[in-house]
Amino acid sequence: MAISAKMVKELREKTGAGMMDCKKALTATDGDVDSAIDFLREKGIAKAEKKSDRIAAEGLAHIVTENNRAVIVEVNSETDFVSKNENFINMVDKIARHILTNNPTTVDEALGQSFDGSEDTLKGFINSQIAKIGEKISLRRFALVEGGENEAFGAYIHMGGRIGVLTVLTGTADEQVAKDVAMHAAALNPKYVRREEVSEDEVNREREVLKQQAMNEGKPEKIVDKMVEGRLGKFFEETCLNEQAFVKDSDQKVGKYVSSKGAEIKTFFRYEVGEGMEKREENFAEEVMSQVKK
Repeated sequence: MAISAKMVKELREKTGAGMMDCKKALTATDGDVDSAIDFLREKGIAKAEKKSDRIAAEGLAHIVTENNRAVIVEVNSETDFVSKNENFINMVDKIARHILTNNPTTVDEALGQSFDGSEDTLKGFINSQIAKIGEKISLRRFALVEGGENEAFGAYIHMGGRIGVLTVLTGTADEQVAKDVAMHAAALNPKYVRREEVSEDEVNREREVLKQQAMNEGKPEKIVDKMVEGRLGKFFEETCLNEQAFVKDSDQKVGKYVSSKGAEIKTFFRYEVGEGMEKREENFAEEVMSQVKK
């Protein structure tokens, strides 16, 4: 029986399995969808959809650089244990290299692209890995960067992938300087490169908070505005990369350090795995018991 694209699509929607796995299952069962579902379940492939509502807030940040291009990705799993597995680590690297090669602009676009020259998509590849690994896996975010002439990438991975930082410096080809800045950003977690990038709304909100703090401290009204501006400078020092005290030499600011090398920070991306996401509350003992009871 000829297997149509419509049949493959229907089976994918029902099982979450990859395109090639669905096609093989339909071929093996002569196009019977129900039998094909059983076939995939027996092979351990039709698991992905059942795991789609689970929380995946662990995982890895990973960086790949190639010539004048670089990518940083965050791929999530349900447990820290799985994220340390060699198969998971290799999978994350393949995902990053796929993005670097295919140049998508969004996660959805990346997931829909043909994977590794096959008929399957990146989403299908990830679903096949979900079946093998046994946990929900998701590509959360990525950033692609292209360097120009006399620019350098700095790539730093902290705690085995818990934090990843990718920096781009202009005015230098010295990757060590760029990496020094990446290591600093991993430690001090800046939000911006320079104070000009902070929105006026955010500055005004911070100014109002600082003013109220000063008033609550009983400071004389005539000196409050001056105090607020002083404290606002501290706010910029904490949030802007250029104005932070450099971790390798606290006597100078990061911006001054980079400038002394004839360079300037163009941009940076800092991914901390699971930041802003809901975390699993289950403890290990409960997790083991939940598996025993199945």
